[in-house]
Amino acid sequence: VQLQESGPGLVKPSQTLSLTCTVSGGSITATYYYWNWIRQSPGKGLEWMGAVAFSGTTYYTPSLKGRTSISRDTSKNQFTLQLSSVTPEDTAVYYCARDYYYWGKGTLVTVSS
Repeated sequence: VQLQESGPGLVKPSQTLSLTCTVSGGSITATYYYWNWIRQSPGKGLEWMGAVAFSGTTYYTPSLKGRTSISRDTSKNQFTLQLSSVTPEDTAVYYCARDYYYWGKGTLVTVSS
């Protein structure tokens, strides 16, 4: 299974960050896998942001709920992350992962004007 994140590397404050994870070698609808977004801010540990399950059910970390939306496109075998009202504190390397076993390489998103 391979995962690849894509999206803009620079987002302005107050805008919405949008990233896509393209999956190959496995279906995002295959039972019983969970497809996650995880980030790591500079000098900090990994932070689980949320996930979409094989069933399409979504889960979010409470600290980001309200700003985070995860969706999927089963026809493209992709799932997406949207994080609204970003601030410089949202600057991080963003990863997509299947469970915690298969990971993408990560993509750096910088929030700056």
